[in-house]
Amino acid sequence: MKMSAKTSLSTLLFYILLIYNCPMDFNYISIIGLMAGTCTTMSFFPQVIKTIKSKETKDLSLSMYIVLATGILLWTVYGILINDIPVIIANGISFALAAIVLGLKLKYG
Repeated sequence: MKMSAKTSLSTLLFYILLIYNCPMDFNYISIIGLMAGTCTTMSFFPQVIKTIKSKETKDLSLSMYIVLATGILLWTVYGILINDIPVIIANGISFALAAIVLGLKLKYG
């Protein structure tokens, strides 16, 4: 399953709605942060989809995903502490995706 233009458009629309409904003062710096977060977060989808479909995790490093998930979780907490919406959203979603892969690695070895 490949990332489609529809998925990318949905993600972009989500961020646009978030910007318009958010009480914070968004500027071009926040928009760049949201765009960067979209790119890095979307990079997890191919691995998650492949791992779910194949149920094959022997080539994935358990220690790498533990450290990665921990780091992303800390970035999410940091974003919450400084009230930075792009950091919170990008890392919150990335943590969920990394946790899925980590869970599958633990389940399937």
